[in-house]
This record gives sequence, structure tokens and C-alpha cells, in this order.
Amino acid sequence: MATSALYIPPEWDYNPSAWSQRWPLILIALVGFQIALYLGFYQLGIVAEVWDPFFGKGSEKVLNSAVSKALPVPDAILGAFSYLLDAVTGVVGGTKRWKTKPWIVVLFGLATGPLGLTSVLLVILQPVLVGAWCTLCLVTAVISIVMISPAMDELLASLQYLKRAKREGHSWWDAFWGKTSVHTKVQ
Repeated sequence: MATSALYIPPEWDYNPSAWSQRWPLILIALVGFQIALYLGFYQLGIVAEVWDPFFGKGSEKVLNSAVSKALPVPDAILGAFSYLLDAVTGVVGGTKRWKTKPWIVVLFGLATGPLGLTSVLLVILQPVLVGAWCTLCLVTAVISIVMISPAMDELLASLQYLKRAKREGHSWWDAFWGKTSVHTKVQ
């Protein structure tokens, strides 16, 4: 049996923790981080004006709206933090992390999934509540959407592993923290 086959979860035909699966997510998360940080710098007054090739002053309306100021921290800064969390949690762990570090995979899934959906919700609110669009906000929403499915694959593999650990009599908690090893049969 090939060593790489041991890294593939049972019933799967690929490894969702493989670097080939994670590097694209890490790279686009870093792009999202840079864009969101730039938008956040505008909201903090560090950058005087924001670039928008399609909607003119629309970005400024969106970034200065009540929606973007609903929290004590500018929403773009929270977005930048979220993308940075995506990148960092994407890097942590090896190619067997779906079973050796389920905790980091769950954190990665939470950072990518629900936080990504929040980005999409904020974009939907732009024309509805603000009456304007923001080009770079739309770009970050697309980045968030692109990241969700591959991240959820890895999360699913980890959750299946945890379920198997519990079914085999192992402590779910120990398996979650990588303190137990459930042997998986590869087809």
C-alpha cells in the first residue's frame, strides 16, 4: 500500500488535507487579507480615498455606511482578521491533519465557512441598505465563496474521523485534540 494512500480518509478518493488542496486557499486568503486590510485602512483614515474602478464613490458610501460601522471595529478590519485566520489555520498541520489535528481543521472550517457567509451577507446589504456597490468588497466576497467548498471538504473528513473514533470507543475529546489515533482501513 502506498504511503500517500494512508493519508486519504476512508471512502474518499483524495486527501482534503493535501497541500495541493490547501495552498490555493491559503494564497487567495492572503489576497483577501490584503484587500480587506486596504479597505480597513480607509475606514480608519490611514488611506485618504479608496480605489473603485466601477462604482466611483460607491465604495466610500459603503465603507462609511452605518452597516460598516455597526461594530466597534471597522468591518473591513474584521474581514482582514478573518482572512488572516484562514491563511494561518490553512498552514498549520501536515497532510494528515484531518485526523491528527481535527481541532485546527474545525477552526479552519469555522473561519472559512460562517465568516465567509458573513462577507456575502454584507455584500447583499450594500445595494439594499446603502444604495451603493463597492468593487473590492465584491472581490472579497467572491474570494470567500471560492474558499468555502474546499474548506468544508476537509472539515467533513475530520468530522467523519471524530465520529469513527467515538464509534470505536475512543474519547471524542482526545481524538479532537489529536491525542488518540483511530486506525483507518484504506480500500
